[in-house]
Amino acid sequence: MSRSLNKVTLIGNLGNDPEVRTTTGGSKVANFSLATTRQWNSASGEKQEKTEWHKCIAWNMGTRGTGLADIVERYVKKGDKLYVEGRIEYRQYQDKENQTKYVTEINVREILLLGGKSGGGGGDMGDAPPRAKGGEKPKGGDFEEFPNALEPGDDDLPF
Repeated sequence: MSRSLNKVTLIGNLGNDPEVRTTTGGSKVANFSLATTRQWNSASGEKQEKTEWHKCIAWNMGTRGTGLADIVERYVKKGDKLYVEGRIEYRQYQDKENQTKYVTEINVREILLLGGKSGGGGGDMGDAPPRAKGGEKPKGGDFEEFPNALEPGDDDLPF
């Protein structure tokens, strides 16, 4: 059997507040741009930096009030640091001048709110859920997915 994988994982900051709209079919969709930056030293030792912008789209999956677009609309704002997981999609369309335009988008399946501009942990998110998956009610940040994660015990760590 032939298998393939289309998976994108990004950690970056929002460039602007998300744009949330409702389609003619009644689905809610959130669009936002996520900036990722990499740094390196050139051969001469000079520090270099490059920022890439990723167009992200988060849809509600039929769950009223708990879909990804709802979470983005309620909790995400310009400057926030996000972990985004999804798949890359390419599409094309004709603009008003009948020119073919090409678009690369990240179709978001999971979002993890990492904090505001100050980086990791907290930010001004109030009662924001730290993680949300498409079509799934977001969970709290107290490790309920891994009930034994915080209990001391015999682990396999060598130190």
